[in-house]
Amino acid sequence: MAKTVDQPSWVKEFRKAVKASTPKGWLVMQGKKESTRVQIRKDAKKIADITIPYAWKESDWPDALLRIRSAAKAYQESNQRLDIKTCFNIAHKVSSKTEINWEETIEAYREFKKDRVKDSTWRSKYHPVFKNVIIATRNSSKASLNGPALCKVALKQWQQGTPIRRHMRLALFGFLRFCVQEQQFESTWLPPAVTDKDLVTTKKRIGYPLTDSQILRLLDSFPVDEIGNKWRFAFQCIAVYGLRPEDLRTIHTRNSGQEIWTNYEKSRGGKKGEKTEARRLYPLLVHDIDGPINWHLKEQLALCEKEGLNLLPPLGKEGNAGDACRTYLSRRKVWEAIRKEVSRENQELTAYSFRHRYAYCGHNRPKADGSYRAPKQIADAMGHTLNTHLLSYSRFQTKDLASAFDETSLLVKTA
Repeated sequence: MAKTVDQPSWVKEFRKAVKASTPKGWLVMQGKKESTRVQIRKDAKKIADITIPYAWKESDWPDALLRIRSAAKAYQESNQRLDIKTCFNIAHKVSSKTEINWEETIEAYREFKKDRVKDSTWRSKYHPVFKNVIIATRNSSKASLNGPALCKVALKQWQQGTPIRRHMRLALFGFLRFCVQEQQFESTWLPPAVTDKDLVTTKKRIGYPLTDSQILRLLDSFPVDEIGNKWRFAFQCIAVYGLRPEDLRTIHTRNSGQEIWTNYEKSRGGKKGEKTEARRLYPLLVHDIDGPINWHLKEQLALCEKEGLNLLPPLGKEGNAGDACRTYLSRRKVWEAIRKEVSRENQELTAYSFRHRYAYCGHNRPKADGSYRAPKQIADAMGHTLNTHLLSYSRFQTKDLASAFDETSLLVKTA
């Protein structure tokens, strides 16, 4: 009795796809010397046996399927009068001359993802890399471009190992798989395999906490006009309340102006799908040489709410407040001067450096009674889980470490 050999899963998928997209009686099988045979039967009789130049292997069957579908379409549109071989010749000419409309394909992918991807997510984590796809496909010859080459060009602007590159890579790879599996692109447009280089690095950036004097220098450099005053208020709030830029969008007062809150929702960094809730904000005032400065931020906000005025600058579309803050800061000469100071310490100055300052003061500035705040209190005030907070700010917790070692000159005897 002949031994049955199990077929690879891709062969089953290939034959199933051919059956679903061709008339009854179209069969595929392995050919000779790196080819695929297409056999067509009608009324139990073989009417054609065609060999097409695609290897009988997993990497080639999507392209073979595209050629077979095109030939079957030509055969049906002729009311089965055309010779099968002629239909395959027509399919070859069509597939070799077809130009891809990338804009329409991207629109089709947006429609495909509409129930799973919010507009704000599409703008921030899909659109930037698709913009690069359109530019790359316009500037490169069709013959020189394929899936891996397109990915290399479209992802070039984002650094390897960063979260933003990971978001763009996932969006692009998913799109290219959609092109091949749903839009019948040739398999050469499939993305490359993910390598270790694509993994997000676990090394945390050393975010620099701005000092109070640096904040005051920066705020003093803002122009004294309507827009300058609005940005001044925004960064005062970020510094004093430890806000994320997006928090600015939803800050408001409660209890007759006695409390200030934010409604911004963000992933808590814990269980998947868990987000931050609305939270009350608590100040850590900026100090000058004479002590704490009260900018009366809460009172200003309450008054403007009562009068229907807007104290905040334009922050762009949802999810883009960080970009708006970075853009404004990058235009300030004092900000660039501070950046150079920070780079000499091998740290990084960002729009989040105001928030880092809040965390630093929360851990290191003693309360009125001389005691220090619990890490959980600071995490709650900043809208973090404790684990997420410690991951980012554990370096701010150790106080008076130098005095525990031979740092103080009084402890060192003269040799």
